Amino acid sequence: MTVPFLDLTRATREIEQDLRRAIDATLAAGRFVGGAAVERFEHEWAGFCGVEHAVGCGSGADAITLALRALRVGPGDEVIVPANTCVPTAAAVIAAGATPVFADVDPESLTLDPESACAAQTARTKAVVPVHLYGRCADVDALRELGVPVVEDAAHAHGAELRGRRAGSLGDAAAFSFYPTKNLGAFGDAGAVTTNDETLAARVRELHEFGRHGTQSRLDALQAAVLSAKLPHLERWNARRRELAARYGARLEDGHVYHLYVVRLDDRDAVRERLAARGIETLVHYAPALAPLPVSARAAATVLSLPLYPQLRDEEVDRVVAAL
Repeated sequence: MTVPFLDLTRATREIEQDLRRAIDATLAAGRFVGGAAVERFEHEWAGFCGVEHAVGCGSGADAITLALRALRVGPGDEVIVPANTCVPTAAAVIAAGATPVFADVDPESLTLDPESACAAQTARTKAVVPVHLYGRCADVDALRELGVPVVEDAAHAHGAELRGRRAGSLGDAAAFSFYPTKNLGAFGDAGAVTTNDETLAARVRELHEFGRHGTQSRLDALQAAVLSAKLPHLERWNARRRELAARYGARLEDGHVYHLYVVRLDDRDAVRERLAARGIETLVHYAPALAPLPVSARAAATVLSLPLYPQLRDEEVDRVVAAL
């Protein structure tokens, strides 16, 4: 038996009728950019995250860039980001015209270490972008002590919570990706910015329209319709992720939505080869580290992501555990 790292066809089959109805309604409406479908999803996503405003856009990376530019971050400015993250986090800072400055991560959570972030701060620091890694929120409350705007990279954190508050509501703004592999995934690239700041939301809307400011990044109606069809299932899917994580043997944490289930192994590459020989697919999130900082570099050499998604079967998890 092969255990795929991720099989998106299973999720599609599970709610196929819901998805077909959503797509058919969008085709019948004939409005494919903006319109009621996008407005509906933006309203629903804002409500889910516990904020006043959500603005759809073309991708999660675009969402970070738009949020930073809406905060007037640009050339000559520095933005603190964790060294243990995916390249688009830093690339989005560069796209805003600013310079990413890398800080190390906490050895337990692998999210941005507030002490390292503080040490990286300079007079040019204009924002910090903590990453809610693998489905666990970074300590945004501690990072607020830096005194600069916080833009959450919440691409892994749909429905995750920190001290009873949802990802997307913790910082001055948050950036979500709805890439198909995410806990809530579209049928292509899609993203959103969330915020409680009306002026900031209006600025994001201005920036993402028509390319008037060098950017055009809009959420199309078909993707919005797909996301609206999937959103009612997200809580159940996240609960299933926690159930599977428990089956792997995780010590479950409040608020963690297990976008990825990651273990750390000194002989990671050798173990990965042996698992592949047994038909078990794995991935590495992320290597190499974006800067040679000790905890991030250590994580990049040892982390291994195991299969975990709501449609994964119990017996498949048991097979992975036995192979490990």
